Amino acid sequence: MKQFDDEMTAELNLILKFPQKSLMQGLKIHHDATQSMVHAAERLYAKGLITQPDGGYLTDLGIDIAEHARHIQMALSMKLN
Repeated sequence: MKQFDDEMTAELNLILKFPQKSLMQGLKIHHDATQSMVHAAERLYAKGLITQPDGGYLTDLGIDIAEHARHIQMALSMKLN
């Protein structure tokens, strides 16, 4: 596997939506969310990264992944001179 596929990208984007300031804040995927987001949440739950299939909280593994995702996002967002 050499690239992020569409499902991975949706999962990463959803992980980045979780609040990073407090572990006591979660996320709820509502019924009007896109199918892509709903399915991403279900996959993250199945992988043990979030506590509920419709959001909830990040698990310990989810917290680690979110931290790495934020680092990747920041690095790739850097402007070149």
